Amino acid sequence: MSRTTMTLAAAALAAAGLLVPTGAGAAPAERTPTAEARSAGINSPGDAAMGWNQHGARRTPERASAAVAAPSGVPGIDVSNWQGRVDWAAQWGAGKRFAYVKATEGTTYESPSFGHQYTGSYSQGFIRGAYHFALPDSSSGSTQANHFVDNGGGWSADGKTLPGALDMEWNPYGATCYGKTRTQMRAWINAFLTQYKSRTGRYPVIYTATSWWDQCVGSDATIAAKSPLWIARYSSTVGTKPYGWSTHSFWQYSTTPVDQNVWNGTLERLRYFATH
Repeated sequence: MSRTTMTLAAAALAAAGLLVPTGAGAAPAERTPTAEARSAGINSPGDAAMGWNQHGARRTPERASAAVAAPSGVPGIDVSNWQGRVDWAAQWGAGKRFAYVKATEGTTYESPSFGHQYTGSYSQGFIRGAYHFALPDSSSGSTQANHFVDNGGGWSADGKTLPGALDMEWNPYGATCYGKTRTQMRAWINAFLTQYKSRTGRYPVIYTATSWWDQCVGSDATIAAKSPLWIARYSSTVGTKPYGWSTHSFWQYSTTPVDQNVWNGTLERLRYFATH
């Protein structure tokens, strides 16, 4: 979601009483955003949120901006530092029942909004989880899994905490596939999954778009056998899923006025997923 879109969305939500926007948090500046990332509002490390380049020049079905009707399933949202202080009571009143909150990026960024977003959603009754924006060229998968868990990305079987999500998508700071071959990317992802499960007892959810996955990861059915799929596709249908997955668990289907998602099932099954 671009910064311009985020700003407009935040303004719309603020006007509707759904959140109070804040600016981006401070983060190390050792990485330089690409021109495409800057045009999407990413000015420093940490600014990227799920689907950051969906308004980019290389338009794909996953990144086509469209307001579509909510698919069947349990409604939810995902947020990052761009959304600031979310009015969780209003979101609950709008029918949302789960939320994912950005916690970390790489190994040098922790969202300054994570604490109040994560605890605020929980206090309102949301089933919530944390997500990590992966930077596979900056450190190993196991190192980033540890950073994520150490900074809010854990899991507990309390029925209200979702397993963490690993955000695998376009690189805001350089080459699309982070300078890795498909074989190297698969190894990186598997290292993250293994370490996350070692630390928490669960494999993380994987958020991705089919076009990015096909280009940068390719075929590895073992990943799909471990992790549930959170697919990004802004359309009226899920479309083709990445290699190995026959179904999806979450679907990010719109970015209006904030990232909109659905759980592919009932609320009872979502609670079960959070517990098991």
